[in-house]
Amino acid sequence: MYSNKIENIKKTLKLTSKQRQIIIGKLLGDGHLETSNDGKTYRLKIEHSFKQKEYVDWCYQEFKDWVLTKPQIKKQTFNGKAYEKYWFNTLSHSSFRFYAHQFYPQDKKVIPKLIHKWLTPLSLAIWFMDDGSIKSKNHRARILNTQCFSVKEIRRLILILQTKFDLSCKLRKQKEGYQIMILAESANKFYNLIKEFIIPSMDYKLKGLD
Repeated sequence: MYSNKIENIKKTLKLTSKQRQIIIGKLLGDGHLETSNDGKTYRLKIEHSFKQKEYVDWCYQEFKDWVLTKPQIKKQTFNGKAYEKYWFNTLSHSSFRFYAHQFYPQDKKVIPKLIHKWLTPLSLAIWFMDDGSIKSKNHRARILNTQCFSVKEIRRLILILQTKFDLSCKLRKQKEGYQIMILAESANKFYNLIKEFIIPSMDYKLKGLD
């Protein structure tokens, strides 16, 4: 597509409130922002295992106007094992710059200081669909995999979950870092916060809750 046509498309684009909430959830989870022009504009990259195709397609529908190429499959090999990924990128746009400055102040992803203002039930649901899991099939607790963040940042997230959503949580040490565990006593409250946003293919992450 001609560059002037793309630029004209970009001029019509404005992030909705829902899209902004999704971006927050994706950046807490597996989403990435990338720039190719020294930070003038950024694009949102969404990539998951092909097993999560329905989820990627749902994300694509939410950002359809921002995307020129539909989700694609790519194959990767790691330690001799083949994997299929399913992904798409948005257009590069200045609207993503604010989030890049908050989450990537020095290229490495961090938790913004003002995250407490931006985290909503929808953002929380997106974060959980990205990085959430069941503690075990016999346990009602739920896990948020936060191993890429520092202990200080994770403690800040726990405080927000406690004060903003009244969820009982604790830090859980793992070999590769620390997770957030939403305790069984808050499982129903957590379920009621996010259930309306969880897509069908991700229902298994809420199995056993009501």
